[in-house]
Amino acid sequence: MKTRGPQVVLVRHGETAWSRSGQHTGRTDVPLLEEGRKMAALLGAPLRAWTFSQVWSSPLSRAFETCALAGYGDAAQRRDDLMEWDYGDHEGRTGAEIRVEHPGWTVWKDGVPHGETVQQVGARADQVIADAREEKGDILIFSHGHFLRVLASRWLGLPPDDGRLFLLSTGSISVLGSDGDAAQPALASWNDTTHLKG
Repeated sequence: MKTRGPQVVLVRHGETAWSRSGQHTGRTDVPLLEEGRKMAALLGAPLRAWTFSQVWSSPLSRAFETCALAGYGDAAQRRDDLMEWDYGDHEGRTGAEIRVEHPGWTVWKDGVPHGETVQQVGARADQVIADAREEKGDILIFSHGHFLRVLASRWLGLPPDDGRLFLLSTGSISVLGSDGDAAQPALASWNDTTHLKG
């Protein structure tokens, strides 16, 4: 039987009022809804399939509370480079609202005024990946939807704006790995929410 290399397990935080409404939630510290707290608690059981050498979390409360409710708060290192995309002037706005003024707008193609570029988000992801590849064991990361999509894209060697291809639900688990000889980064699983179905 093949042995696998180290894996990076990605968890998107539980549901918030803004994730439910589709508002861009970058640095605004929106708390989890009660439904989001339930999602977070349900993460504990499937995550016990791994033994993690490191647990890293965005310091924003929606991510760190998800981490704590899943049972990893005491082990977690808070990292600013895991925070969500800084949406600048589009913070708190939905895509539909923005497209009234800018038809066809997407964050991936058009960016945000006075916020981060997709390349800047990609550079943060690259640093997280470089640190992860220095570790010998599996790593658990609690973060945010757009950032984790960029992280997955960069893990695969794709440009950061290819994160648009990877949809990601709240409370989901995804796994970054590699092929058998660890030479080729690969997706082991993506956007698993089966644990949320009870």
